[in-house]
Amino acid sequence: MSPRHHLDEATVLSFAAGALSPEMAAVAATHMEICELCRDHLSDAERVGGALLGQQQPVAADTARGARLREAMLDLLDEEIEACPVEAYGPSTDALTADCLPRPLHPYFGRSWRALRWRWMAPGVHMIRAARGSGDTLILLKIAPGKSMPMHSHQGTELTQILQGAYNDALGHYAPGDVADLGNEIEHQPITAPGVPCVCVAALDAPLRFPGWLARKLQPLVGL
Repeated sequence: MSPRHHLDEATVLSFAAGALSPEMAAVAATHMEICELCRDHLSDAERVGGALLGQQQPVAADTARGARLREAMLDLLDEEIEACPVEAYGPSTDALTADCLPRPLHPYFGRSWRALRWRWMAPGVHMIRAARGSGDTLILLKIAPGKSMPMHSHQGTELTQILQGAYNDALGHYAPGDVADLGNEIEHQPITAPGVPCVCVAALDAPLRFPGWLARKLQPLVGL
């Protein structure tokens, strides 16, 4: 599998520096688990970061905590593959053939697809919210085929990794393995592709911004 949409360079640098929140780091690591290009970029960023650290003073406590988080995520990426994680992406039918979530998501959602308990969010849309850690939001979304989501922009950063199915928006076609790394300048309206439901994991560091009045009214109920 060769993803066509990748992590932004700034996101890779932040991951290498341990500066991402645990939720953002989990999505970034989920993408890098399957994306050789972004793993190469991470290696380059680590080499640059290592050289810079050698010229600086001892790190503060919060920076050290971020570094430990980064090392834990890197350990996950380096582990011997136990349950064919590539097969966790993009099954040909709605019945997932590999009952294994990507490894960076295990601390938040468990190991098994079949054990997930989806919460109804809207017609054709289901969600699972991870317990809050740093204050950022981490969710799994399952959206029925051919479903048009509300137009929205972002008050902060959104990282969304596609696990199954696909969607289209003004930025392109996002299929299994692709990541949408979006800042607050982006406004888009994802429309899921025909076929199987679109399943994705998303991290948000601020609420979404909806121009439509109905979506704004419903926003407090879904917590996005």
